[in-house]
Amino acid sequence: MKELDILNRYLIENGLNKTVQREIILAEFMSAGKHLTAQELSETVRSRHPSLGHVTVFRALKLFVDAGIARALELGDGTTRYEHCYACSHHDHLICGVCGKTVEFCSHEIERLQEELAKKHGFALTGHRMDLFGRCAECAAKPPDDPERRRPLKKNREA
Repeated sequence: MKELDILNRYLIENGLNKTVQREIILAEFMSAGKHLTAQELSETVRSRHPSLGHVTVFRALKLFVDAGIARALELGDGTTRYEHCYACSHHDHLICGVCGKTVEFCSHEIERLQEELAKKHGFALTGHRMDLFGRCAECAAKPPDDPERRRPLKKNREA
């Protein structure tokens, strides 16, 4: 696993120890295939490795972020989620403000427009992150009197 090599190099460069616990947590994180909270990853790890605590998982996630293997995301509901970011293609997010469903997408047209806008305003882009908030099809299809449909979006668009 290339990510393990990156983590090990980061640990050596920063005078930190390699541990089996970090390797286990990294393997579970990489196999999850979705955005995870520290709590969700901890529950997954502990279901297979009960001796590993929540604090160990949280600290490992911070190391993964620092090493460039993971990225911490705040998707509008006040909860930090983590996604794998090493050697993955750039993507943006559609986020349902009702149920939290998150869809990753890529759009070459949006990327082109961002480059054009940056150039127009004299910017050289070094990166960006785009999160679009709304209601997913399932939440939008709920009857008007359904309390879940009427619940306000977790993150409103700022004017």
